[in-house]
Amino acid sequence: MIADVDNNIKELADTLAGVQDGKLIEAFLRSLLTPAEVADIATRWALVKELNKKTPQRVIAKKLGISLCKITRGSRELKAPDSAFRKMLDILYSSQDKS
Repeated sequence: MIADVDNNIKELADTLAGVQDGKLIEAFLRSLLTPAEVADIATRWALVKELNKKTPQRVIAKKLGISLCKITRGSRELKAPDSAFRKMLDILYSSQDKS
């Protein structure tokens, strides 16, 4: 039987949203995901940050070793109205300003 993806993702997101301990979330993600999945997620987050810095796509592809298709998808998501990428970047940068 296929897991109920939408409900499980919502439950996971809601649970993570309630956690104030970044080290716990990191440990949880490293326990939940394989090392390759952790590396893939880290690369995708690096991609979003590079796109936000207006780094050219070909430079990102070379720097991160990812396809232009992934970069284009990330760019499209970042530019989307009500972008979750943009909101997460705003959270990241506002928390860094407080440090």
